[in-house]
Amino acid sequence: MNIFFQKYNTPHNAFPFDKLKLEDYEPAMKRGMESELKEMQQLIDNPEAPTFHNTIEAMERSGELLGEVTEIFFNLTSAETNDAMDELAEKMSPILSDHANTIMHNPKLFERVKAVYQQYKKAGLLEKAECDEKSECDEKSECDEKSECDEKSSTSLPPLSVEERQLLNDTYLGFVRSGADLPKDKRDRLKAIDNEMSRLDQQFSQNKLKEINAFQLHITDSADLAGLPQTAIEAARQAAKDKKKDGWIITLHSPSMSPFMTYSSRRELRQQLWMAYNTICTHNDKRDNREIVRKIVNLSLEQAQILGYNCYADYVLEERMAKNQQTVYQLLHQLIEAYRPTALKELEAIREHARQLEGDDFELQPWDMAYYSNKLQESLFNINSEMLRPYLELSKVKEGVFNLATRLYGITFRLNRDIPVYHPDVDAYEVFDRGGSFLALLYCDFHPREGKKSGAWMTSFRGQSIDEKGVNHRPHVSLVMNFTKPTDTKPALLTLGEVETFLHEFGHSLHEMFSQCKYEELSGTNVYWDFVELPSQFMENFCIERDFLSTFARHYETGEPIPPDLIDRIHASRNFCVAMGCLRQVSFALLDMAYYTLHQPLTGDIEAFEQQAWRDAVITPHIDGTCMSVQFSHIMAGGYAAGYYSYKWAEVLDADAFDVFKQHGIFDSQTAQRFRDCILSRGATEHPMTLYKRFKGSEPTIDALLRRNGILHDHDDMG
Repeated sequence: MNIFFQKYNTPHNAFPFDKLKLEDYEPAMKRGMESELKEMQQLIDNPEAPTFHNTIEAMERSGELLGEVTEIFFNLTSAETNDAMDELAEKMSPILSDHANTIMHNPKLFERVKAVYQQYKKAGLLEKAECDEKSECDEKSECDEKSECDEKSSTSLPPLSVEERQLLNDTYLGFVRSGADLPKDKRDRLKAIDNEMSRLDQQFSQNKLKEINAFQLHITDSADLAGLPQTAIEAARQAAKDKKKDGWIITLHSPSMSPFMTYSSRRELRQQLWMAYNTICTHNDKRDNREIVRKIVNLSLEQAQILGYNCYADYVLEERMAKNQQTVYQLLHQLIEAYRPTALKELEAIREHARQLEGDDFELQPWDMAYYSNKLQESLFNINSEMLRPYLELSKVKEGVFNLATRLYGITFRLNRDIPVYHPDVDAYEVFDRGGSFLALLYCDFHPREGKKSGAWMTSFRGQSIDEKGVNHRPHVSLVMNFTKPTDTKPALLTLGEVETFLHEFGHSLHEMFSQCKYEELSGTNVYWDFVELPSQFMENFCIERDFLSTFARHYETGEPIPPDLIDRIHASRNFCVAMGCLRQVSFALLDMAYYTLHQPLTGDIEAFEQQAWRDAVITPHIDGTCMSVQFSHIMAGGYAAGYYSYKWAEVLDADAFDVFKQHGIFDSQTAQRFRDCILSRGATEHPMTLYKRFKGSEPTIDALLRRNGILHDHDDMG
């Protein structure tokens, strides 16, 4: 039988990945769509007048089977895919998109939703000023007058909680923003656009993954390993062994490529590797993504304009903390103004150091940046990432990260081998709250493989919700990364950057695991895109804290703790090239905004458009033939279109929030509990700025970030 149609009989009702077959997906998706359409028809045919319970809540509780199947399937197309999975994704994505549009464009369904919304709107029961059952018109509430709430409570409508009001508002706006109020011809065009976008998203991602997997730098002469640390050499040997080849293989996956670019003294090989990565999906073949980029951008513009917006960014930002493109550009240009002078000095220092080593006529190129910046860092601080690897063994890092969560929030983790996993590399942990109650399942998938996308992410196989009987269904969360793999002779030894990535994704998982919301649609990380990175980037702050490192950073062979002077050097070098890093992120955000603030279709050359878009933030020369857009998954296939700025937006928030912790002690349990109660557990039940102000007591400023990066000093103030 199809596994999706059976009872699982697993711990915590975990999905039985060990029994999953490829042929299970399509029938389960089709039955899931049929079931959801029946549920929608029953809702429409209900003879009772529309109410929050029989319409809004009933919609939110529908589609359970389809939701589960698609969560499993699309998570695995990112973490453990193959050609057959990719073909099925290409087939089913437009069908699923069409199904969703059939529901969102159903006029009778929208009539019921609109009726409920208008009842509460006319009664004045949707304004932010209403009292929250927790705040009760105290200083945390946004009420001005208690009598105002008394007057509104006299209506015959059943009162809604803060979360119920948010769900009603989001449901109504979801219909409106998908075109439910438009004439049929425009709704039909929006449906066609969604179907085409769904197909293009899949094709973009598949092309990128296949291009990355297709490249190998096969080294047969040991002289070409000059400069590489032993860990990189062993990893390259293992990669060759896995491919049944002699010698060493370097790939475009980060754990392989990054050490080579940083340490290899073979400049021509660095150039070959760098060019291979920066020209993927540009080769005028079936995996060329340039035309797909153009189609995605233009379809996004058409969608926005059908819905009455000038550009796609205006449509997106209406439902973000930033609210409009002017606010986004204000932040980005403020960062350019603050960081560019320092970035130019950092670049000149690298260039000068390279000339000291290579001669006055040496011209620094992009494939030289990692190599010579590392040389400069070593000369200034006597430190590089390889010095730290022996102290950052993955199992110890994992223990340290878990213990940090225990120290802050009182939660504990227990490995359970009885929980089925989707690949032998994956471990499944039960997570328990303070007091011993079950909190969540956490899957950890740490190493690269051919069926896995590059990068790192957190996702969920099941979200958190509380059903009508009051049962709190706890989330099943997955951490997926691409860390350095163990070899035959060494365990997995991480760089400090990989530890930071672990903390980042773990922060997302805490946001998901701590959720205490009634509705899955509002739970966990289902928040504004420019707020979702706060919990993740906040956790990165602990990465170089002495009291955190000392809990787990021990030499994998001797057991000796990381030397205090090495931690001192980490601290001294923490802002090395930080301004260049900031401008790089800003350049990506500018490129994103340039595409999605277009008022006319994109017709010109993608490479030329890209160079013009980010010119204000780029301080290094362009190399002809290279293109970022064709591999920029975040904004083309990852949901960050007109939203990449959110990383810098959230960085302002995370620095500001960590400042609060520093005032009380970075491990202060009371501050951590407030962070959990005000932000991590609340999902999207209230506006994010309301949640943040409830935690801190005021809105954030950019000052804490500038001080952390050494751009602003304690006696300065940006205002």
